[in-house]
Amino acid sequence: MKGMGQMMKQAQQLQARMIKMQAELADRTVESAVGGGMIKVIANGRHQVVSIRIEKEVVNPEDVEMLQDLILAAVNDALAKSQEMVASEMGKLTGGLNLPGLM
Repeated sequence: MKGMGQMMKQAQQLQARMIKMQAELADRTVESAVGGGMIKVIANGRHQVVSIRIEKEVVNPEDVEMLQDLILAAVNDALAKSQEMVASEMGKLTGGLNLPGLM
């Protein structure tokens, strides 16, 4: 029974560290740039887009589809980088354990 108590204590400590890590990651950001840097998207550790910057030179009313494709690519890349950042940091914390629902 003593071993079970120790495991519960360790689980609680891990949970507390994970909550702290999630709060820290929420403030960290990643950036994606596409089109030679003409479009930049910044996402945070909550997998939210926090900024999109579009250089005016890339805005062409005759080719709106290209602009849409570039924005979509930048947003998807920024969100993927955000997920990778969170997974990497949580992996360090959990020692590589696969704990569903944490990220």
